[in-house]
Amino acid sequence: MQRLHTSRAKSWIDRLTVNHEEGLSTAQMMLTNDDLKPVEPARRQWGPWNYVGFWVADSFNINTWMISSTSIVNGLSWWQAWLSVWVGYSIAGAFVCTTGRIGATYHIGFPVVNRASFGIWGSLWPVLNRSVLAAFWYGVQAYIGGHCVYLMIRSIWLSWDRNTIPNTFPANSGTTTADYASFFIFWLVSLPAIWFPVHKIRHLFTVKAYFVPAAGIAFFIWALVRAGGVGPIVKQPAKLEGSDLAWEFIKGVLSSIANFATLIVNDPDFSRFAGKPRDALWSQLFTIPIGFAVTCFVGIFVSSSSVIIYPGTEPIWDPLDLLERFIDDGGSAQRFGVFVIALAFALAQLGTNIAANSISAGTDFTALLPRFLNIRRGGYLCAAIGLALCPYQFLSSANNFMTYLSAYSVFLSSIAGVMVSDYYFVRRGYLGIKELYDARRSGPYYFTFGVNWRAYAAYIAGILINVVGFAGAVNGGNVPIGATYIYNLNFFAGFIVSSAVYWICCKVFPIPACSEKWLEVGDQIEEVTLAYSDSNSITGSDRSRNDEEAGLDAESINKHLNKD
Repeated sequence: MQRLHTSRAKSWIDRLTVNHEEGLSTAQMMLTNDDLKPVEPARRQWGPWNYVGFWVADSFNINTWMISSTSIVNGLSWWQAWLSVWVGYSIAGAFVCTTGRIGATYHIGFPVVNRASFGIWGSLWPVLNRSVLAAFWYGVQAYIGGHCVYLMIRSIWLSWDRNTIPNTFPANSGTTTADYASFFIFWLVSLPAIWFPVHKIRHLFTVKAYFVPAAGIAFFIWALVRAGGVGPIVKQPAKLEGSDLAWEFIKGVLSSIANFATLIVNDPDFSRFAGKPRDALWSQLFTIPIGFAVTCFVGIFVSSSSVIIYPGTEPIWDPLDLLERFIDDGGSAQRFGVFVIALAFALAQLGTNIAANSISAGTDFTALLPRFLNIRRGGYLCAAIGLALCPYQFLSSANNFMTYLSAYSVFLSSIAGVMVSDYYFVRRGYLGIKELYDARRSGPYYFTFGVNWRAYAAYIAGILINVVGFAGAVNGGNVPIGATYIYNLNFFAGFIVSSAVYWICCKVFPIPACSEKWLEVGDQIEEVTLAYSDSNSITGSDRSRNDEEAGLDAESINKHLNKD
């Protein structure tokens, strides 16, 4: 009987196990599967125009409208707020290209890239950190998408009204029965999109890149024509001056970067599918600031026109709230227009959720349990967590939204700082691909019990520099003004401190597998065989042989590598 139970348990385990290379050791089964391996040439299907379409599609989303509006509410003129967006997203684009080059060169994703800096097992905490944050944001984006669904349904049936449908939620919950039902519909309809592999999902972004911007421009023209002008916002001067103005501008810049925090660290998850490293360079560097700046420009002018359309009211910053007003005072033709634009925004939210949250969280969950989770299963787990987190309570006000964005960047900026410092300044572009999947103690990325304490020292330092200001922002308590100023620079502060501390630690306590001069060898990588005999230890000759199996020139590599 015991043997029967054991046989059944083994059968279920085998059924749940995802595809992976044959011959892997038990330890390697905890480090890799087919989704975590370096992308083979056949799946490197993303070209430069795919990345252009990806970012054009991603730029048209509700969050971008909210970020530009917050700066104006806090005292900037419209052109100052727009300039802060240009600056912020230009910097964000540079960060994205910096981390994305690692994935585009070696064709590995964020969880594997982090093994080089945090260690084979030490990388699991940054991966878990980002996966939980991505699941949280999946729920938030899905709830915003639910508002789009609410508008689509109400455009058809006016009886779909949160104010008349009996509400089963508490008054202070932040949602209603109608809103939650719309959110659940969006969440449910989004599930099929998670099914497709990453190298094929690019077609969704291509469709979105045509449809969504066209709908956004149509909304822009519609609002201006209906208002008969641009409204007072574009004419009002800044309400701040001096240092207050400067700091508010800086906060606008940083909020744009914070909105990109997850995409900065997870860009290798997409860039690894690039045919060549340059395919993921210029296409991202220019498209990101242009796409997001245009979206913010449209948002500012549409919100300004709302004051003319509805005299005596404050500017309506959320485009979905403005569309809701259009439903209330329009006929069937106007409701049809609202339906089309709401559909476009729903598609925008879907694409943003897949790009920024589902795929990144799916990749991270895969790295946490690679024997049983692939990107598809991880994406569905992300969706389930996002639903369970009750995301509506995080969207109660613009100030809360900004606080959550800032908190988000505090943790991810430290991870990004360590990643960039390790690849560009410590290792000078060299990574041993097979060793990133090697759990043996003699491996160059095993460090101390699989953890690189230098990376954790830098990571904690990057968080600590912001922690006092973060506490003041969340709790509203009195903190030193210096801490507040540092926190206003939260992403830069965390990134610079963590990057510098990591570099110093590696100088004082050197790490193995570093090149003496710039040495990227990823362009020589094709098919990589990861299996090894668990009883054997890795030696210098083994490491050279591993690189040769990966298609690398062992002689040129050994010439430039520091010895352990």
